[in-house]
Amino acid sequence: MPNLDKSLIEGLDRVIRIPSISSTQSELDMSNRPLVEHLAHEFESLGFVCELVPCDDEKVNLIATLGTGPGGLVLAGHTDTVPLDEELWTVDPFKLTERDNRFFGLGVTDMKSFFPLIMAAVRPLLAHHFHEPLIVLATADEETSMQGARAIAELGRPKARSAVIGEPTGLQAVRAHKGIMMDAIRLTGQSGHSSDPSLGRNALDAMHGVIAELMRYREELKERYHSELFSIPYPTLNLGCIHGGDNPNRICGHCELEFDVRLMPGMHMETVRAEIRELLGKITEPQNIQFEMRTLFHGVPAFFADEKSPLLKTVEALTGHESISVAFGTEAPYLQQLGMDTIILGPGAIDQAHQPDEYVGIDKINPCIEILRKLISAHCMEAANA
Repeated sequence: MPNLDKSLIEGLDRVIRIPSISSTQSELDMSNRPLVEHLAHEFESLGFVCELVPCDDEKVNLIATLGTGPGGLVLAGHTDTVPLDEELWTVDPFKLTERDNRFFGLGVTDMKSFFPLIMAAVRPLLAHHFHEPLIVLATADEETSMQGARAIAELGRPKARSAVIGEPTGLQAVRAHKGIMMDAIRLTGQSGHSSDPSLGRNALDAMHGVIAELMRYREELKERYHSELFSIPYPTLNLGCIHGGDNPNRICGHCELEFDVRLMPGMHMETVRAEIRELLGKITEPQNIQFEMRTLFHGVPAFFADEKSPLLKTVEALTGHESISVAFGTEAPYLQQLGMDTIILGPGAIDQAHQPDEYVGIDKINPCIEILRKLISAHCMEAANA
């Protein structure tokens, strides 16, 4: 096992031990405040000035700042994890476990461990003057509503020259990812006895037409938007689940379809929603069927780093790898909206996230710390600007 500082291992264990699950199911959802307050205490002990920014009564963001002035660097991550099937884990998910040159624990990859790595990176630099600020941003509810990142965007801060989001990327810089939106379509007709179709208006029949139109629209999107940056180089529209009616001998009075769209850079969620609503009207109005389209997840815009990004070029040089594109969404678009040169870079692999026995390879820990330390020095230290 690589030589790791004892305080780092203890720091990793402490964040794993504090549950911070976010879920759309209220019985599973919990506040992230205990974890954020712990992080604030840890960063304050290093000399950071910490501000807790509430999202609501239960959820809170942290902005921790070391140094003052314009410019600087934001290192950002989310504090929440997904729910878990604890019976499927072979280790305690709420305790850091070392095995087979891996650290196991809920959130160790996605992505609570990023904060102790930041602390380890900055600790040897504390004796030096910070010419520009280092800002650590810890957000709420990335896994569900993105309300933490949206609250930060509405607040208009923090602002810096550059931002790195520490999602699991295998220490390869991510320059682009698709966006995502999730919506539901509910059709309401009129139930009646199935022996006489004229007694009602069948919502399931109407949904057949809606699905056909959505599949046609899916092909239209595929023709309109294309980018070889992605392994699937076009937007996708997935028909995820459908529910309707209540008995085979009744005309179906209601039917609901849930779907998602993975958006390419250049696509706008509200434009897509408006186009789908227009299609729905054309299908349902002639059949005297009412429709409602509601948002299940407001969505994350697609992200595309500036092609001339100095940060991207720096990280490519530090890692020895060209930047990549990924399918999963992040908070990067919200930081980019604040005017920061933004990329995504972190240890671990996304295929280890959201599953039992989540782990990060221990061999990624020290290289990540070294990259972060060099980025902090380049962006914030006076010597880097001499």
